[in-house]
Amino acid sequence: MKRLENKIAIITGGAQGIGKAAVKRFAEEGAVVIIWDVNEEKTSATINEFKNISSRIEFQKVDVTKLESVSEAAKKIIDKYNKIDILINNAGITRDTSFLKMTSEQWQQVIDVNLTGVFNCTKAVAPFMVEKLYGKIVNTSSVVGLYGNFGQTNYVATKSGIIGMTKVWARELGRKGINVNAVAPGFIATEMVSTVPEKVLDMLKERTPLGKLGEPEDIANAYLFLSSDEAKFINGAVLSVDGGLVL
Repeated sequence: MKRLENKIAIITGGAQGIGKAAVKRFAEEGAVVIIWDVNEEKTSATINEFKNISSRIEFQKVDVTKLESVSEAAKKIIDKYNKIDILINNAGITRDTSFLKMTSEQWQQVIDVNLTGVFNCTKAVAPFMVEKLYGKIVNTSSVVGLYGNFGQTNYVATKSGIIGMTKVWARELGRKGINVNAVAPGFIATEMVSTVPEKVLDMLKERTPLGKLGEPEDIANAYLFLSSDEAKFINGAVLSVDGGLVL
């Protein structure tokens, strides 16, 4: 039996990068996958690419920064499936610059998507999980949320905040049958990381004991594990998937 057979899974930011890899992995394991994203074109391409894997990948255009948008989407899923088993809070953006150069707009954009977006999605979905006394919530933090990084005040603030929220929700929702955990990726070969100068990437590879960047599939597999019943006694954990970068 597949690990997520007939589970209803929401993956935010599922149109590309790590989210796209997670969509594929979850579909392979039998889940009904609902992609929450704002990019219709890329999401459509993703669904088309994986149509031979699963016919049960769906799209809802959702702006995670708006609670009303998220709540409406969650209600439609409940109306159709009567449950939501898994929420992967994967959506995120960067607006990197040093602190002294960072504008209020750059700060707020990242806070709105990366932190408020996670709050909104979980706020909309968790009550339905509580009704069923079952749920898996996986939040995406980052290695920089644990250790900081130059030029990422806004991003680090959100990723550190996600760790804090994860631990609070694990305490509050654990008694309701809901596991809440976080994954802290290192540097992964995605479009987001492709903007990093090559010499910086080479330095990061040298600092990583495994000598390379991670692949989106590495994070997707971590999401899968924490969403499966194999991880039923893991709650409030932060799983670093970084090739040993911070050792």
